[in-house]
Amino acid sequence: MDKSPDAFRTISEVAEELDLPQHVLRFWETRFTQIKPMKRGGGRRYYRPQDVELIKGIRHMLYDQGYTIKGVQKLLRENGNQFVVAIGRGDMAAVEAIAQQKMAEAEAKSEKAGDEEMLVGTAKAKPSRRFFGIARGEEDGPVTPDGARLSRDNRALLQETLFDLLECKRLLDQVR
Repeated sequence: MDKSPDAFRTISEVAEELDLPQHVLRFWETRFTQIKPMKRGGGRRYYRPQDVELIKGIRHMLYDQGYTIKGVQKLLRENGNQFVVAIGRGDMAAVEAIAQQKMAEAEAKSEKAGDEEMLVGTAKAKPSRRFFGIARGEEDGPVTPDGARLSRDNRALLQETLFDLLECKRLLDQVR
């Protein structure tokens, strides 16, 4: 008697279908958090159809494509379960669609980050004018590429930025 395609499978049925030892399936459960069979009394495992499809994809990536476990974990983390399932099925159209969707999301995210970087805030505190010659007269200030001198306010903002960067460096050095 054959089971319905939607029926749960025992570990022995999955192992036989995928030509894998049962202990490998148990091991993969520890390495791939996405594999979550339902467990009944006595610890008996029942795999959902989507679990079996994911395992097929993982098996294909490890055994046929030569990926390492870490490599497959990275693929799952970056592209999701459906990507690996599609690879296991050999559905290259779905693989391409998922990859394009991820690229579009990454581009949208980078554009948003670029917009946030363009925001300029106001200085939190007036910088001390005793460092790096800021208190000197206008004629002693730094020269910009076009030959014009920086205004006192611009030099003060640059000085404050330098202090912020030095503080960041100090904090990073403490962490190391």
